[in-house]
Amino acid sequence: MQRTVSFTLNGKPTSVTVDDERMLLWVLRNDLGITGAKFGCGTALCGACTVIVGKDAVRSCSTPIRDVAGKRVLTIEGLGKDGQLHPIQKAFLKHHAFQCGYCTPGMILNAYALLLKKPQPTHADIVGHLDDNLCRCGSHVRIIAAIQEAASAMKGGAR
Repeated sequence: MQRTVSFTLNGKPTSVTVDDERMLLWVLRNDLGITGAKFGCGTALCGACTVIVGKDAVRSCSTPIRDVAGKRVLTIEGLGKDGQLHPIQKAFLKHHAFQCGYCTPGMILNAYALLLKKPQPTHADIVGHLDDNLCRCGSHVRIIAAIQEAASAMKGGAR
């Protein structure tokens, strides 16, 4: 059913009129031009499409747009502020925590969600939280180091 869905996207009020069963990923990419969330598996298994809804990491490929009505949605494009990278983004760059970069937005946002809930995660916390994010390039060791550094730099606040 076509309807207007209003939500906050990267800090800005947003409304779209679409089929309310359409997946958030396609609304972001095709209707709103927000392309940081990637299509990977289409079945919520790889994490390439991860965005933040409220304070939770969600797979946008399996989240109907109706489910974000009235909520705050954050994509990788909205993570930095005033032209400055977020500490997680800075740490990923410093640690070369990516190769092809396809999984990077999903990894960063999933890590952000973890740090919102657990500002000083252990190594095991990070590994467990990112277990469902696939990186075919094998950058996991650098990704974990980047998240540990970001947690330390943020001093317990996910900003």
